[in-house]
Amino acid sequence: MHNTFLQTANTLNQGNQAYATAIIVRRKIPSSGKPGDKAIITEDGQIHGWIGGGCTRGIVLKEALLSLQDRKPRMVHISPDAIQAYGPSTKLYTMTCQSGGEVEVYIEPVLPKPQILIFGTSHIAMALAKISKAMEYQVEVVMSSTDVNVFPEADKLVALDEFEVSETPRANQYVVVCTQGERDAEALYKALGMGSSYLAFVASRKKANSIYAEMRQMGATFDQLKTIKTPAGLDIGAKTPHEVAISILAEIIQDFRSESADTEETTAEQKVAKTMQDGDYYINPVCQVPVLKSAAKHVLEHQGEKVYFCCDGCKVSFEQQPDKYLAVAE
Repeated sequence: MHNTFLQTANTLNQGNQAYATAIIVRRKIPSSGKPGDKAIITEDGQIHGWIGGGCTRGIVLKEALLSLQDRKPRMVHISPDAIQAYGPSTKLYTMTCQSGGEVEVYIEPVLPKPQILIFGTSHIAMALAKISKAMEYQVEVVMSSTDVNVFPEADKLVALDEFEVSETPRANQYVVVCTQGERDAEALYKALGMGSSYLAFVASRKKANSIYAEMRQMGATFDQLKTIKTPAGLDIGAKTPHEVAISILAEIIQDFRSESADTEETTAEQKVAKTMQDGDYYINPVCQVPVLKSAAKHVLEHQGEKVYFCCDGCKVSFEQQPDKYLAVAE
């Protein structure tokens, strides 16, 4: 099981995909998960490994997806009498299974390192590629020609004429245009089409405004142009190409390490719920924990529709007051 866990993590790391790890650190019988049991949870709600069934599986899934939203690890305590004595850093859930038991799970998000997409062959572009690779970031370069000798450290080189704009932005992708006089408008227009959350243009404001006028004629809108960061990087008084590259990376690190602006609990819960609904999951109306429909052991039909539960305790509670729980679910 441990080897499979490592192999799955390695595959996801190589694919630059985000995931969360969950490991049981403590349990009280008769919970099925044991200390050391672990799993990997991907952004689409897939669980690879074992961290228990019933309430535990659904709760861990929900909290793992939330950890990927807010980029924070968490300790999850699940027991029949969850109490507040564990402190604010521990998420508490009541164990509703009639069999009882108690378990604590540590969940940690693993985010892919930034991918730096560089347009241009300037000295700043070369310095940015070199330093980014030293930080073990993925580096791709789009240039007028594909001379591998210019960027020996790049993971991928693409000719500007052959570069195709991706319709789906990559996670943690940072685009920097360092053309500095070489097909500026064309490169920046293609970079703008990537839809990345970070796009910087290495230029003075005066030159940028001139390039923006060309891009307007190419079809770029004012709203699109307003998303471009120029001058690029944090203002640290940089002069040399390497210093400018460091200022750009400092801004990228600041963005990458900051909490998402969209991490309010209600919004994160909504995103997780959508992930569940798009898959084979059903939100248990009693405890609001996702249940894998294809593997659910506790199911009943109510008013012509199937209702799925994570455990026998939730099923019994629902049978006693169905209207109460359906009203909450709506």
